[in-house]
Amino acid sequence: MTLLSLKGIRKSFGSVDVLHGVDLEVAKGEVIGLVGDNGAGKSTLMKTITGIYQADAGEILLDGKSILGLDPGARRALGIEMIYQDLALAKQQDVASNIFLGREPLKRFLGIFPGMVDKKTMDQQAQKMIDDLGAHLPAINRSVGSFSGGQQQTVAIARALTFNPKLVIMDEPTAALAVREVQSVLDLINRLKNQGISVILISHRLNDVLSVTDRIVVLRHGRAAANLITAQSNMAEVVSAIVGGDDMAHAAEHEAAG
Repeated sequence: MTLLSLKGIRKSFGSVDVLHGVDLEVAKGEVIGLVGDNGAGKSTLMKTITGIYQADAGEILLDGKSILGLDPGARRALGIEMIYQDLALAKQQDVASNIFLGREPLKRFLGIFPGMVDKKTMDQQAQKMIDDLGAHLPAINRSVGSFSGGQQQTVAIARALTFNPKLVIMDEPTAALAVREVQSVLDLINRLKNQGISVILISHRLNDVLSVTDRIVVLRHGRAAANLITAQSNMAEVVSAIVGGDDMAHAAEHEAAG
């Protein structure tokens, strides 16, 4: 079943046309890889989905209903969550404080009025979320700034899950991670899929994309240049679609660097 459908999405900034009628569909529980060279329009397209940018033309349907007129908060409430490359974590705060930032559970005074933050409950719920993800963190009460990059990704994913998302968009989640941590993040993506949550994975690391996705959508010059079934594709085919299919020397270099 289709969760998200984009049809003919266009976006310009002044005289610069960035998106030229992009079509994209994401099924429920599907992992889509979104790839393309710098400037291909990946970030603009994702920000158009989340509502940070308003599309100039086209339509965006979530569960068959248009969300074009909705702001980012309304789209998040409907189940669209994005984890940016910088993660936007409060590095000096601990795990639970990051996961529940701005939505902390409160103790009740005389059973009616909100009182102080219920830190015990917050820690317990945060630990349960980490356990449910099958992840491991050194300690729930340590500042996230002391964690490795992969562990910080875990916290960001756990925070996203508190919004009960239907779709999680991840921007370069493995870009600066060691090999062991990369696999940990890819395992988390598979866990989201197994929970029926759709994922759009933006990445330049094509090996990661090929290992975890169901389909790969290639953006080139603001257009969806290819829509590949991952199981039926290989690195050379993806790279060829990224560079335009007419520069196989460039494709070979890309694959060797991969």
